[in-house]
Amino acid sequence: MSETEAPAIALRGLCFSYGDRLVLDTIDLEIARGEFVGLVGPNAGGKSTLLKLILGLLEPQAGEVRVFGEPPRQAARRIGYVPQFPAFARDFPISVEQVVAMGAIGAGFDPRPDWSGRAARAAARAALAEVEALELAARRVGTLSGGQLQRVLLARALAGAPELLILDEPTASIDQRAENEIFDLLARLNARLTILVVSHDIAFISGYVRRVACLNRTLRCHGTELVASDIVRQLYGEGVRRVDHQHNTPTRLQAPGD
Repeated sequence: MSETEAPAIALRGLCFSYGDRLVLDTIDLEIARGEFVGLVGPNAGGKSTLLKLILGLLEPQAGEVRVFGEPPRQAARRIGYVPQFPAFARDFPISVEQVVAMGAIGAGFDPRPDWSGRAARAAARAALAEVEALELAARRVGTLSGGQLQRVLLARALAGAPELLILDEPTASIDQRAENEIFDLLARLNARLTILVVSHDIAFISGYVRRVACLNRTLRCHGTELVASDIVRQLYGEGVRRVDHQHNTPTRLQAPGD
């Protein structure tokens, strides 16, 4: 299979352990270009480890990972990543535009390793416009609300012009209205990007994604029409509670610990 025909993500026989603790056991998963896939599972079920393997931050102990037909590190510039929690001091004196421009560094927009180049700044402003946050460009990042910050982190990932977007619980610390807005935005981005999103809000993301990959050391994929309470109970091993969305959105299944 040529690189142009290769799936966005291909995991084959993937295994990983921390010491004698097996975290991922023979994981097989293929995500086609243009798909929108949700990854769900309990805490310590292996989701973060799986993301690190796809991003090339860890090496598999068995099996293989391919991103667009290449080892993850070789495909790094084709991946945009949005972390769950921003790993920087919120009082750091940096503007939103500067944060987003960091995403363009090393992506071919400007040869200088900083955010002051004209091309990097132009890429940052285009990304902010795409996530409907251009008016925040001059704001200090520490003044943003949770929903605003999530849009900025998404813009930073988009500034590098990725083909694959990976998000680790992008709505974990924002309110319900902002959650809807973020996923509506992701649905629009899916018109040109492959998206893999980690979430605990299983039924809610089922309204957006095409498939749900359920991970708890082993992995099984389900079409969104098959997601139901019994699947969630099998995955989490506990009861599931129902939570009613406001704003005329569907009732959702919420996993234990949410």
